[in-house]
Amino acid sequence: MRYAVGLMSGTSLDGIDAALVEITGCGPETEVRLIDFMTVPLEEGLLKEIQDAITLVSSNAQHLCSLNFKLGYAFADAVKEICSKNEFSLDQLEFIGSHGQTIYHQPEAHGNFIQSTLQLGEPAVIAYETNTKVVSNFRVMDMAAGGYGAPLVPHSELLLYKSKTKTRLLQNIGGIGNVTIIPRNSTIDDLVAFDTGPGNMMIDEICKRYFNVPYDANGDLAAKGNVNERLLERCMSIPYILALIPKTTGRELFGTQFVDEILEEFCDISPIDLVTTMTMFTAKSIAENYKKFILPDHPIDEVIVGGGGSHNKTLLRMLQELLGVDSKVLVQEDIGFSSDAKEAIAFAILANETLNGLPSNVPGATKANRLVVLGNITPIPY
Repeated sequence: MRYAVGLMSGTSLDGIDAALVEITGCGPETEVRLIDFMTVPLEEGLLKEIQDAITLVSSNAQHLCSLNFKLGYAFADAVKEICSKNEFSLDQLEFIGSHGQTIYHQPEAHGNFIQSTLQLGEPAVIAYETNTKVVSNFRVMDMAAGGYGAPLVPHSELLLYKSKTKTRLLQNIGGIGNVTIIPRNSTIDDLVAFDTGPGNMMIDEICKRYFNVPYDANGDLAAKGNVNERLLERCMSIPYILALIPKTTGRELFGTQFVDEILEEFCDISPIDLVTTMTMFTAKSIAENYKKFILPDHPIDEVIVGGGGSHNKTLLRMLQELLGVDSKVLVQEDIGFSSDAKEAIAFAILANETLNGLPSNVPGATKANRLVVLGNITPIPY
């Protein structure tokens, strides 16, 4: 039995997720119990620095260098906070699994820029501040093996959600949407995973600009508007949506620049209809990917949604209507897990695999040449 903290800060930039867990075993024998979960909001100045760093025109080497260490301290503080909240001594922690904050992810070469990725949140700072071993930088070894470096969580999903009788789709809706297909009674060789397209990213951006709120709580705004079919058709025409799998995307395609283009092109649409249409775009991009790449080979028994989008009731309703009655749309809580904690738990599991010398990428999801052990290990400093 080992105690660990999994850390995750995603493309939605809504805070640092920290999951305090108890882990026993490894590989197929892995068992995880969630002790507690919390999201530590990003301090306003730090959030602004991240936003500047992920924008090519405003980032620079000195900025990235400093931000790497600032994020390291922020991640360490999140570990301290969740342990303090649970009256849990740092000395009891065996390790920390930290995804870091993605600044840029280039899954394929473009011009003079080769396949590469950059996550910040200096693990040496986390290790020093907590006196705990840290596993980090999970994406890079998969990319060294020719993979996209994403999605990362399918291995952990197989360990936790495999069913002998049901084909399950694990759909995460964070800033970006991604899905893992776990056929009934499957092994790691059967897994397929890919990014379906946008998640909450564009919905959140519209909410911030027009309604001065960070996101559409419960999908209440989307429920009041109407879908603009002209805008929806424009969004669904983006080549990525039905590009062949495996595939991965991010803020580089569906971030603020895309929202700027949409607002300029469709300036006649009301803000409330923009929210509704962007919500439908997320739902339809997921459903169309299922219909093209999954349903021809597998009946979909359950779609289990996690991430911030699992709280958007309008989005879930739209997805259920698009999929029909044969596929049941659930959230993590319906099967005894946590929608919010899912990805942070995943990085604790991946770190545990790394420390046991076990590979945890899924070549069927990332297009890597072979299975590899993921992550860099930063030892206890003293």
